Amino acid sequence: MASVPFDQLDGFIWMNGEFLPWQDAKVHVLTHGLHYASSVFEGERAYGGEIFKLTEHTERLHASAKILGFTIPYSVEEIDEACRTLLRKQGFSDAYVRPVAWRGSEQMGVSAQNNRINLAIAIWQWPSYFDPAQKLKGIRLDIADYRRPDPKTAPSKSKAAGLYMICTISKHAAEAKGYADALMLDWKGDVAEATGANIFFVKDGKLHTPDATNFLDGITRRTVIDLAKRRGIDVIERAIKPEEMEGFEQCFLTGTAAEVTPVAEIGPYRFTVGEITKTLMDDYTAEVHPAHAIAAE
Repeated sequence: MASVPFDQLDGFIWMNGEFLPWQDAKVHVLTHGLHYASSVFEGERAYGGEIFKLTEHTERLHASAKILGFTIPYSVEEIDEACRTLLRKQGFSDAYVRPVAWRGSEQMGVSAQNNRINLAIAIWQWPSYFDPAQKLKGIRLDIADYRRPDPKTAPSKSKAAGLYMICTISKHAAEAKGYADALMLDWKGDVAEATGANIFFVKDGKLHTPDATNFLDGITRRTVIDLAKRRGIDVIERAIKPEEMEGFEQCFLTGTAAEVTPVAEIGPYRFTVGEITKTLMDDYTAEVHPAHAIAAE
């Protein structure tokens, strides 16, 4: 499937209330969202025919749009139902779900107050964000040149398309050097996150993770924090200096696409894929799979 361009896949895409043949879901080249990044999106996964924390994702989609100054013309309930119906229509049990909302092409310019707000949902099969062989032994991260912006200069609490420009640049640069991804610092020089996933470290049986003040507080991040607390593992959310990575024993990433991915290397720093990481990987797998699906295995 990787060799097939995404605009040529089969199936249907839900767009503005209609189920369109996949290749007919199009926008004009003068769409405001393309030129001025007036677009927000979500990344979700379905396991065993159910979309994990669907309503939480949809609520965040609405909140992201509000931060960017527009209102999605479909309720949370309508979007949830469209996602579930599309999953069934696509015939998938395990899949990736991508809702996206954007300003249309009625006006072209920085100001586009009267542009239509569009919403589309696409669902496809996306088995693993990172190479499975790399993931098992821990992936390697470079340290990015670009930093996450000061929240006073960008809408960092929104899952806005424009915020991912520096992520793409950073990930491409890392891949060109043989790494799987890149660690990004925040505007103060503290550890922030990877280009599309949050980050955790383990030291002396405790989890350490950057406090989510300068980047998106991921739904998977919050899920893993809850799982760790159920295990009695202390979770410390705080500012983390890059040089502190020298003393951490384990490291892993979390995200809808990444799920829980061990990290073996960040620049000059090395980590082991230890028991806490393995336990949380297993706990997350159990958490996201519907109970009826596990019972059937």
